[in-house]
Amino acid sequence: MFKELEVSGLGVGMFFLLLILLTIGLIIYFKSKYRKYSAEELSAANTSAKSSLLNSKKFPEVDVFKNSGSFFNFGMTAAVAIALVTMSWTTYEQIVDIPDDALFIEEEMEVDIPRTAEPPPPPPPPPPPVIQEVPDTEVIEEDQPKFENQEVTEETVVEAPVQKAAPPPPPPPPPPKAVEEEIFKVVEQMPRFPGCEDKATEAEKKTCADQAMLQYIYKNLKYPAIARENGVEGGVVLQFVVEKDGSIGEVKIVRDIGAGCGAAAESVILGMNNMGKKWTPGKQRGRPVKVLYTLPVKFKLE
Repeated sequence: MFKELEVSGLGVGMFFLLLILLTIGLIIYFKSKYRKYSAEELSAANTSAKSSLLNSKKFPEVDVFKNSGSFFNFGMTAAVAIALVTMSWTTYEQIVDIPDDALFIEEEMEVDIPRTAEPPPPPPPPPPPVIQEVPDTEVIEEDQPKFENQEVTEETVVEAPVQKAAPPPPPPPPPPKAVEEEIFKVVEQMPRFPGCEDKATEAEKKTCADQAMLQYIYKNLKYPAIARENGVEGGVVLQFVVEKDGSIGEVKIVRDIGAGCGAAAESVILGMNNMGKKWTPGKQRGRPVKVLYTLPVKFKLE
């Protein structure tokens, strides 16, 4: 009978709100109904009533137990309605349209590999010495040295040598230039989208991570209005660096189809830093490294 009954989350919330309001309304109604009787009126109305085993209520006008049948029926009806609505609560999983060739780049393209700091080339070797012929020269004998009397007596005045000022200290050497870390394009273990580390093998982890990444991208990708109005379709290719801690940086649009599609795809990639979980970083020789990741994003009108 109720096979086709489907209730959305909003409908369930409205039902419980209506049930709560109805219950509160009944409580307020009966409280106001019984409060209008005063003790003097009840005593005067029941003065002539005779006490007996069949009439054990002192004031029958305010006897709430005479409505117990109605309260029981209301409770049973509410319980059945709650069970029916709860079992009919239907949720729909959002279907994300992922293109069949979402990870395929249509044509070969030259990918710019970021340059890393390289050591300077060695200096060129010095030129070979030039041998020059020295002409024969006549050796002139020098004059004999003259000997001076250097005898020191009491009358000899000795002058102290003039102290020259010490030269200033040499300037400190310049600080060494920071060497940029190398960014790899292919490593032994490529970085993966989070959420699939519980799989058994590396192949299963990669397949699961690729599918989860595509689900995230095409669920959050917003088709630009100007591109939709002008029928712009195609693929945007982006490059980004997966850092050693799994965060996303240096996002670059390598190929764009215009009409705001490149910016929309870039916004989705940058949003990965706000997911709460970071990528599993790439590893080379067992240590995490920076990896350049190339990703196509397809725009297709339905």
